[in-house]
Amino acid sequence: MARSIQRRSLLRTALTTAGAGALVATAPPSFAAGETAVAAGRRAGGGVLTGFDNLALDGYRLVAGQRVGLISNPTGIVKDLRHEVDVMAGDHRVDLVAAFGPEHGFRGSAQAGGSEGSYVDPRAGIPVYDTYGKTAAQIADYFRAADLETVMFDIQDVGARFYTYIWTLYDCMVAASLAGVRFLVLDRPNPISATAAYGPVMHPEYASFVGLKAISQQHGMTVGELAGLFNGEFLPEDPNANGPVDLAVSRVKRWQRSMYGEETGQPWVMPSPNMPRIESAVVYPGTCLFEATNLSEGRGTTRPFELIGAPYVDYRWAEALNERGLSGVAFREAYFAPTSSKHVGTTCGGVQLHVGDRDRFEAIRTAITMIVTARDLYPDDFAWRETTAPFWIDRLTGSDQVRRAIDGGADADEVVAGWQEELAAFRAVRERYLLYPGRRRS
Repeated sequence: MARSIQRRSLLRTALTTAGAGALVATAPPSFAAGETAVAAGRRAGGGVLTGFDNLALDGYRLVAGQRVGLISNPTGIVKDLRHEVDVMAGDHRVDLVAAFGPEHGFRGSAQAGGSEGSYVDPRAGIPVYDTYGKTAAQIADYFRAADLETVMFDIQDVGARFYTYIWTLYDCMVAASLAGVRFLVLDRPNPISATAAYGPVMHPEYASFVGLKAISQQHGMTVGELAGLFNGEFLPEDPNANGPVDLAVSRVKRWQRSMYGEETGQPWVMPSPNMPRIESAVVYPGTCLFEATNLSEGRGTTRPFELIGAPYVDYRWAEALNERGLSGVAFREAYFAPTSSKHVGTTCGGVQLHVGDRDRFEAIRTAITMIVTARDLYPDDFAWRETTAPFWIDRLTGSDQVRRAIDGGADADEVVAGWQEELAAFRAVRERYLLYPGRRRS
């Protein structure tokens, strides 16, 4: 351990003065007067502690004497807004020797479908390996190259199957199994609450990086709980793994499953460029489905996944949706011109979702209702996104059942009814891996 710390110190000395100086810079000030949701959250939650908070408070006992690496991105921060890698790089009690970046990169500089590549981080003075688009075997080679004994994972998830960080988690668990290294999840709260699972369950033949294994579209778990489920249900049967990994979870404390992100007292950091707010995350498990249509899902606006529309949509869509009386949400007629992605520079008519009661709001049922209503109002214009088979909507929903039902004229209730049996089976499996008690608010 002392040898690697000395090597890291020499490497930092060779880097720029600015990079090295940043390690000892004073911490940012705490939130000041005028703070609303975060301040209220700190009072309500009593200050939720993340898995990293607990690891550090315990003097890094879980990784004492071991060479460790961290899979993370900009969300891996402590409450004073410093990154955990920068904190650990300056702490003699832990031997951090490498970091690993997912989609968008370790420091978060890349857009969707991109990463930062591998490099030496100028601040922490450690190598950063790019995991995005890599096989588990390639990631295992990275773990071996870094001579790791334990690899840690800390990335903020947003509770949806197609948010790719949970599949980075899965691939890295497989890689740890192959490399024979221990795996430690530094858990974080699910920011959209985690009282139940919703939506269709993925079928294995539709596996992709937006859904590798058979979990529901909104899984209702923390990443630590998902890791346990992956280890118990999928790694033992995965031909690419050497069986389950040696898994540990540093749990969150003072968290209740019904809490939303603002109530935890933890600062919100965009986990990806199109997830600017917790409000975006609340609707995302549903409205991300518009990615698979010819409507804009709001990318290229300041409200991705909250603004939905297309050049052919008019005021009738908002009126029709409000008439449906969907729980917890209202729709405002909206017009926008995306600066990137679909319909760049073209004015789109559509709606903005305004979620007034998160506990009653059902993101996936709402999105299905929106799609069905758009199909009915604009039958000559609405279309699924054209891709090579299978359709992208099939990848996102996990099978062709949703698309076929909608194309066959089913209403939203009929579409939702089509996945209930499989969802019930997944919910029973999920219950076995929950680490934290809790239920919906009354």
